[in-house]
Amino acid sequence: MPALVVGPMLRYVDSVSASIWVETAEPCTVTIEAGGRAYRSPTFTVHGHHYAIVDLVELSQDIASYSVKLDGDQVWPLAGRPPSRIRLLPPDGPRNVMFGSCRTSVPHDTAHVLTHGDDVLRSFGAHLPQARDEEWPDLLLLLGDQVYADNPAPEMLDYIRSRRSTEPQGEIADFEEYAELYRQAWTDPEIQWLFSTVPTAMIFDDHDVRDDWNTSQPWREQMAGTPWWPHRVVAGLGAYWIYQHLGNLSPAERADDPLLRTLMNGDGGAALDAFAEKADAEPSSNRWSYSRDYGGTRLIMIDTRCARQLTPGERRMLDPGEWAWLEQQVAAPADRLIIGSSIPFLLPEGVHGVQNWNEALADGKWGRLVRRWSETLRQAIDLEHWAAFRRSFDDLGRLLIGLGKPVLILSGDVHYSYLARAKPAPVYQIVCSPIRNPLSRLLRWANVFTQFGLATLVGSLLARLAGIPRPPFRWRVTDGPWFQNAVATLTLPDKVTWYESAGGEVRPIGSVRLR
Repeated sequence: MPALVVGPMLRYVDSVSASIWVETAEPCTVTIEAGGRAYRSPTFTVHGHHYAIVDLVELSQDIASYSVKLDGDQVWPLAGRPPSRIRLLPPDGPRNVMFGSCRTSVPHDTAHVLTHGDDVLRSFGAHLPQARDEEWPDLLLLLGDQVYADNPAPEMLDYIRSRRSTEPQGEIADFEEYAELYRQAWTDPEIQWLFSTVPTAMIFDDHDVRDDWNTSQPWREQMAGTPWWPHRVVAGLGAYWIYQHLGNLSPAERADDPLLRTLMNGDGGAALDAFAEKADAEPSSNRWSYSRDYGGTRLIMIDTRCARQLTPGERRMLDPGEWAWLEQQVAAPADRLIIGSSIPFLLPEGVHGVQNWNEALADGKWGRLVRRWSETLRQAIDLEHWAAFRRSFDDLGRLLIGLGKPVLILSGDVHYSYLARAKPAPVYQIVCSPIRNPLSRLLRWANVFTQFGLATLVGSLLARLAGIPRPPFRWRVTDGPWFQNAVATLTLPDKVTWYESAGGEVRPIGSVRLR
């Protein structure tokens, strides 16, 4: 009898449709029964793994409960678990958007809770069945590092050792291991149920592929000379397409997707690998970014990793094609913009200056010897945010400041949470990180000292010494930093609340009005 491997995951949802993604143990027909109707799709196969995404269309009301059948045998809901419901988005858009990033999948025993803290997303999954309706998020945005391919949990390391002794030891090597990595990350009972009933939209960051992914041209050259890397990056991007990106697409977008059509016609391992290889070598061949219109709110999720232009002296966070796309999305009619960027746009101002300075030196501003040292520093302490691609930062800043309407930039990555406000325009940087991967106490104090203390004093000076012009606008961090594991909710139009978990209980850390 076919069985569920991962899922069901409620992915794309709007006011009239919903899409449910599953991975199954065998090829089969997946049936979703909801609201007195049945919706079906056959699985497709990639590298021996079987997937389906089923579209529920022409919906007119919320679904109180749905079931999943594989070749006629019911496999969901599980006994003793709450029903999985589908709440359609109101025509005027989501009311509550939950977001966060950086979630490791280590066990939940006492030893790992001591080192990694509570998994706040898991705690929220346990809390939600008893929560009031107004507490339910309409949408969950996962802003990067959904999995850690370069730092797997102990169970994943055991799996790797059970099947090979080749390099890379201690990291993911191929699609098979990526499939197991996602299975372990997404099948904890509370996480599995949460994903079955709250719509999710996702974008990658570096650890979904590898730490410092595409930080610079020297980094790419170094990795290209690593024997196991070409196979790894192909597996990483292919797995991302299957497990994360496919569910980001609307039913209409998937119907027009040539790769999905190819996969539905047979075992598509070779086709997926060829697609992923080209996406890495020629980023303009594919777009990972996407946008959604929700009433007066426009959501724009930006690829800040694969679409980079890394040419020394002309670095860009987004290559010309991606930048042109972003300009079009920003210009579309909307009352407000929500921009998902895995890495923060607005850092503490001092750190911004340090990253400007490092980029200039890595481009040769102070000579060849300093350039090599600066590149080493760039990779060692992750100087790769928007500030380290200054031309793109300035361009995006001018674009957003000139809009004259609220822009809410949601980010993660930095392993602490904060709010920054631009002056004088209503542009806000809202950071929530990590969901479960806290900095040590030593690194917390080091970040406070260097990013909010020392860097504030020296960052601007270093940037001026390198001849870097001042940014086109000012901003400041007004709330935070908070270093706890956290998720955040954006209650539209203007309230943000960060939550932590202690002993499995979810409680607020701080709440701010964006005014």
